[in-house]
Amino acid sequence: MLRCAISAKCTMKFGFLIEPPFNFRLADGTVTGCDVELAKAVLATIGEAAFEPVETEFAELLPGLASGRWRMTTGLFVTEERKKIAIFSRPVWALADGLLVRKGNPKSLTGYRAIAGNSIALVAVIRGQVQHDAAVQFGVPATRIRIFETYSEAAEAVAQGTVDAYASVARSHLAFREQRPELDLEVARVSAAEKEPAFGCFAFAKHDDAFRQAFDRALAEYLGSRAHRAMMARYGFRDDEIDLIVG
Repeated sequence: MLRCAISAKCTMKFGFLIEPPFNFRLADGTVTGCDVELAKAVLATIGEAAFEPVETEFAELLPGLASGRWRMTTGLFVTEERKKIAIFSRPVWALADGLLVRKGNPKSLTGYRAIAGNSIALVAVIRGQVQHDAAVQFGVPATRIRIFETYSEAAEAVAQGTVDAYASVARSHLAFREQRPELDLEVARVSAAEKEPAFGCFAFAKHDDAFRQAFDRALAEYLGSRAHRAMMARYGFRDDEIDLIVG
């Protein structure tokens, strides 16, 4: 297992998946995104400059952390089940869910209740993500839930008409739509009355609590700073959204 000391100059491996604006690749292959840039900025302040992003699928993020394939992961929603496997930083963003649908939203899908109430609506989710649990909790039957491994696969299923909606965070859908304007897609935000925005945190291996605490102390200093707000603004985050995780 990877157990570098805080001061050790080992490569800091960061597990991520392609999901803009949090993590994505530029045309030249460079990995960027608000989670990547935030992790790099904080790691640099505690002497961990050798940063190596490692792409994986969502279902492998926490198993890879536990087995030492990477030392921290991109931001995740914290659940009781996930806390059995990993420990988490303080929140780095608060996000509302949204549905990626075809332009015009032909089935008028505005949230999980609307999907559950439409007997023929099919919804895409990513394996292991909290939106799958939300769909089940709101009464969407398993026969109308399609499970995918990656964001791009689920989004393409909507574009091709294989499913009627893809449930994820609204911020990801908006970023994807900007990157793929040729696809006739739009985003339906799930109202806070139906499901409140949830907090996401970086994940660390349970044995690595000393490192997680050092990271968290530096993170607390950075969140809400001018540099942090400017960086997050480049990825579409407003000041009022950042205020939710400051303090």
